[in-house]
Amino acid sequence: MDPEKWFAQYDEKLKEAAASANKADQALREVGGSATSQDGEVTVRVTANGGLADLVLRPGVRDLEPDHLARVILETSKQAQRDAGKQVLDVMTKFVGEGAALEAVRANLPQGYTGDDVPADPTARRGPRTDDDYFDSPPEVTKDY
Repeated sequence: MDPEKWFAQYDEKLKEAAASANKADQALREVGGSATSQDGEVTVRVTANGGLADLVLRPGVRDLEPDHLARVILETSKQAQRDAGKQVLDVMTKFVGEGAALEAVRANLPQGYTGDDVPADPTARRGPRTDDDYFDSPPEVTKDY
């Protein structure tokens, strides 16, 4: 093959890759997740990486105990992060297709979103033991030498 023709083809492929990367970047900048609590009193919006973008507390939250309100905010945030994760997967699937790159994205999504609209099992990383189980019967961590 003629070297000049090869370089021209290679340059064209690089330009196409750059254009595709720019499109993906723009699409990801538009991604954001949102969720509203079951009682409608808390709404959370997050960015593509799961960072908090907006938090709306309606007047009814005044009647909630602080611990309960905290749990509602956290759960609603997790739902919004899973929503953002779904959108990120949709964008990245379009641009990179199935494969190792998409698996890397999937493995690093906030709140364990796996792409199947089912949140990942939070005990999968730490095992099925609860904190109480752990402290009531801790594992053996010393060795006799």
